[in-house]
Amino acid sequence: MDQKRLLAAIALSVGILLIFDLWNRPAREAERLRQAEISAQQQAATPAAGTPGAAVPVPVPPTAVSNQAPGGATAAPAANRPPEQRVALENASLQGSIGLRGARLDDLVLRRYRETVRPDSPLVRLFAPRTEANPYFAQWGWTAADGRTVVPGPDTDWTVEGGPLGPNAPVTLRWDNGQGQEFRIRLELDDEFMVTARQSVRNTSAEAIQVLPWARVRRETTPQVAGFFILHEGFVGVLNGRLVEWTYKDARAEAEKRRGPAVEQESPGGWAGFTDKYWLAALTPVDQATQVRTAYRHSGEGGQDRWQVDMATPAPQTIAAGAEGTLATRLFAGAKEVRTLDRYEAQLGIVDFDKAIDFGWFYWLTKPFFYAIDWLFHIFGNFGVAILVFTFGLKLAFFPLANKAYISMARMKTLAPKMTEVRERYKDDPAKAQAEMMALYRSEKVNPASGCLPILLQIPVFFALYKVLFVTIEMRHAPFFGWIHDLSAPDPTNLFNLFGLLPFDPMQLSSLFHMPAWAIAMGITMFLQFKLNPTPPDPIQAKIFAWMPLIFTFMLASFPAGLVIYWTWNNLLSIAQQYWIQQLDKKRQGRPAAAPPPPKPAAASKGKQG
Repeated sequence: MDQKRLLAAIALSVGILLIFDLWNRPAREAERLRQAEISAQQQAATPAAGTPGAAVPVPVPPTAVSNQAPGGATAAPAANRPPEQRVALENASLQGSIGLRGARLDDLVLRRYRETVRPDSPLVRLFAPRTEANPYFAQWGWTAADGRTVVPGPDTDWTVEGGPLGPNAPVTLRWDNGQGQEFRIRLELDDEFMVTARQSVRNTSAEAIQVLPWARVRRETTPQVAGFFILHEGFVGVLNGRLVEWTYKDARAEAEKRRGPAVEQESPGGWAGFTDKYWLAALTPVDQATQVRTAYRHSGEGGQDRWQVDMATPAPQTIAAGAEGTLATRLFAGAKEVRTLDRYEAQLGIVDFDKAIDFGWFYWLTKPFFYAIDWLFHIFGNFGVAILVFTFGLKLAFFPLANKAYISMARMKTLAPKMTEVRERYKDDPAKAQAEMMALYRSEKVNPASGCLPILLQIPVFFALYKVLFVTIEMRHAPFFGWIHDLSAPDPTNLFNLFGLLPFDPMQLSSLFHMPAWAIAMGITMFLQFKLNPTPPDPIQAKIFAWMPLIFTFMLASFPAGLVIYWTWNNLLSIAQQYWIQQLDKKRQGRPAAAPPPPKPAAASKGKQG
């Protein structure tokens, strides 16, 4: 029974890793192709400065936030107009421009991040105008709730005061509808990734008006997601204190089912937007006590997916003659850096803003792991070294528990010949054999189930470290030594082309033909570790144990290099710890290290007790 428990624990670990591998192999190939496509687009791209294509508003219900509600009025585009004017935007983290036609922030690159590890690789582009293949932008505007007020539309040309937009250098967009209302958008940019937009409309007419101010983030195509089932990509937000997540696939089905927004919720404060693996574009009110209505929309007319996250006041604003209506929102557009999100959460009061990073079920473990590794990185200057030191620290922390487990495993290995003898003696009576085995365990004070502990302890640690390496942008493009230039990517070497000596890529044949150097090292260390463990008396179990290192080697071959390095290093530490404990236990029991166990352990035990 105890061997079955141990086998079940190991089988569970193998099963989890196998599921990881089966799900992730096709997605890794898709991600590789996606990165190649993005790089090609980036190299061909030029700064957005021309006239955007014609705006195509998403058809939405009358109560929804859009460019134009039914019955409303927007400024008509002028014929033969001059090219669109733009105002530049720049700080230490961002660079781009805002289109004054439609008040769209649709040109934005991240200055500190490149598409690949190559220093000449294109910068990551977050937002792109409608003139490009994958339009993605933020926009601010109003809906005419009273059906008669002329509001700025998607083709309205705004005038600008100030510029370029930068830290401590705001700009103000202005537009007068000629009927007594002036619309303004004051934009401010901090040192990182946050844009503050303060929308206002001043009513100088003799009558009250009703308008609905809104802000939105819009994608005019469905992005190609990485496809990893442990990674969320799509809509994300915290509304009414709850994390809300929808994938593009599920949101499309929900929107079609409801014939409206997939999500529409009113809440005080909160935030919502689109999340990619490393990037985020999200809206949040400046005052977190402000009541807002947030919606996540999909439109598929003409076979083209269009996605929108919008935030507005819950009801239209009635602006009396001589009065002013306002809405202040913030737009985060940038990299999901852990410390940056934590700082915004603390300084601006944005609830659970760090949950834009998909830390997963082990959030309580993954995030502390990240901070520990990041702290070590700032000491050693290398994330790979930080992972090695962190693993050593974990070994020290778990040493008391692992010590008992390894002592039990050492004694189990010593008892292996006796266990085989008992099984042979009572092979026709399994119940008697089990009873004798239990008596043997009690006489030798051995708990075979405790040998499962090192394996069980590694499961949450493995998941947490996998998440840290996979979802935190700080690990992206982080080098180790030698040929490992990115700990978050698989080891690029391959046994099947003799580690680069043969001029072909075996991965073109199949993703199974990937056997990097670090995975081989991991398999060898796992084999050596299993050799220190007691051999199961059951031949079938023994064969399963013998094949496990090879199975793990193939499964982890395409995992992030940092994770394989962790596993290899952890195996080496476990081998050293286990070998030392086994030798110490043998000396403690007065047995020579290489000598076989006494032929009559029961009698010897009685003699010692006497």
